[in-house]
Amino acid sequence: MKKVLIVDDAAFMRLAIKTLLEKNGYEVIGEAENGAIGLEKYKELKPDIVTMDITMPEMTGIEALKKIKTFDPSAKVIILSAMGQESMVKEAILSGAKTFIVKPFKEEHVVQTLNKVLSV
Repeated sequence: MKKVLIVDDAAFMRLAIKTLLEKNGYEVIGEAENGAIGLEKYKELKPDIVTMDITMPEMTGIEALKKIKTFDPSAKVIILSAMGQESMVKEAILSGAKTFIVKPFKEEHVVQTLNKVLSV
């Protein structure tokens, strides 16, 4: 079973992502409400893949992404961002994110994207 870490400052979004992933055969091994906690949990839990919000307090998703990639260059991180954050999404891809998903998202798109990234 593929292990996922969810990093998002919105509790309802973490719950929504967790519910849809577990329903589709993923194991959510951790959640974090900001990039700093996400980085610590990544080091501790070593997930197969991470879903990362961009805009969060304390440490943004892009800062956390860069630090995770420094710690583990093979880390698989998918950015989930709201519409209107195109410039940040571009920076995230250049910083090592595998791809991005725009919120609000469709369940099948999230599952297909994670499956694709994990199979590469």
